[in-house]
Amino acid sequence: MKLIATGLLVVMAAVFVAARAIEHAHPAASWVKAFAEAAMVGGLADWFAVTALFRHPLGLPIPHTAIIPRNKDRIGEALATFLKENFLIAPVVARRMRNIDLAGAAGRFLQAPAGQETRIRRGASRLIADLAESLDDERLGGLVKGAVSSRLKAMEVAPLLGHALASAINEDRHVPMLEAAIRWMARALEANEGLIRDMVHSKANWILKLAGIDSRIADAVVDGLRKLTVEMGTDPAHPVRLKVEQALADLANDLQHKPETRERVEAMKDELLANKSVGLWLDTLWQKGRAALIKAARNPDAAMAGKLGEILQSMGASLEHDPQMRRAINQFARRAVAGMAASYGSSIVKLVSETVRGWDARTVTARLEDAVGRDLQYIRINGTLVGGLVGLILHALDRL
Repeated sequence: MKLIATGLLVVMAAVFVAARAIEHAHPAASWVKAFAEAAMVGGLADWFAVTALFRHPLGLPIPHTAIIPRNKDRIGEALATFLKENFLIAPVVARRMRNIDLAGAAGRFLQAPAGQETRIRRGASRLIADLAESLDDERLGGLVKGAVSSRLKAMEVAPLLGHALASAINEDRHVPMLEAAIRWMARALEANEGLIRDMVHSKANWILKLAGIDSRIADAVVDGLRKLTVEMGTDPAHPVRLKVEQALADLANDLQHKPETRERVEAMKDELLANKSVGLWLDTLWQKGRAALIKAARNPDAAMAGKLGEILQSMGASLEHDPQMRRAINQFARRAVAGMAASYGSSIVKLVSETVRGWDARTVTARLEDAVGRDLQYIRINGTLVGGLVGLILHALDRL
C-alpha cells in the first residue's frame, strides 16, 4: 500500500510536468496541470500527516511529529482506561453476558456427530491422563489420603451405620446376610466337630469317661447345634433367629440414639484410622485407582468403550433441552465472569498499561503500523485524489 500511494504521487508529479510542458500549445492541459498540482499537494500533506504519527518525516525533528513513540505511555494508559470503563466492569460484562447462551452452545457442542464426538472424547481422555501423570504422585497421594482421613475423622459414622442397618431391616435386606451367617455357622460346625468333641472329652471327669458318657454328651452337643442351624435356616420365626433380629434392631437404634454406643463406635473408628495398616490400604487403593484412571484415559476407545462419549452427549442434551438447567448455568457463568471482571479488571488494565510502557518506541511504532498502516496508506491515496478534485474546482473558480 505504501508503494501504491507513493507511486500515485509520482504519477501526479509526472503528469504535472507533462501538462506544464504542453500548456502553451494546448490550453486545455491547464485543467490537467491544476488537477496534478493539487493532487501532489494533497498527497504530500497526507504523507506528512501519516508519517508524523509514527516517526519524524525525513528524519527532521519537526515539532509535533513522531506522536506515537513520544506518547506511548499515555497511549497505554488511555487504552487501559478505555478497556476498563467499556469492557472490564461488572455491569457491562453482565449486560453483554445476558445475551450469550453459553449453556446452549456447550450443549450443542457436546451433542456432536460421531466423528467429532470421538475427537472430544479423545481430547478429554488425553487431558485427564496428562493431568493425572503430571501431578506429584507422592504429594497428591498424601493429599488424597489426608483428605479421606480428615473427612472420616470429622464424620460421625455411628448414626449413618444405624440408619443403614435400620433401613436394611425395614426392607428385609438383612435376611440374605442373616441366612449367609447361619450357613457359615453350619459349615464351621462341620469343620470343627472334632474340636468340639475334644473339648467335651477334656472337660469330663474320669467317671464320665469310664462310663462312656462323654461321647454321648459330645454327640448330643454336636447334634443339637446342627439341628439349631438347620431350624434357624428353614424357619423364619425361629426364636433364636427372632432374638438375633431383635438384637440387630436394638443395635440400629443404639447406634442412632444411644450416646454410649456412639462414643464406642467413634473410638473404634479413630483407632482404626490411626492403624498403619489402614494407611497402607489407602495408599494401595490410591495407586490402583490412579493407574486404572491413566490406563483407561490413554485408551478411551478400548477401556472406556464410548462411555465418556455417551455421558457427554447426555450432558449436552440436558444442557440444550432443560430450560431450568440452562438458565441456572448461564446465570452462574454470568456471575462468574462479572465477578472476575470486578476482581481482576484492575489487574488486567495494569497489565495492559505496563506492557505498553515496557515496549520501546520502535516496537510500539511497528505494532501499531502493522495494525492500521494499510488504512493509513488509503488516506494518502484519498488525499491525492481528493486534492486533485479540489484543484479542479479552484481552477474552475479562477477561470470564472
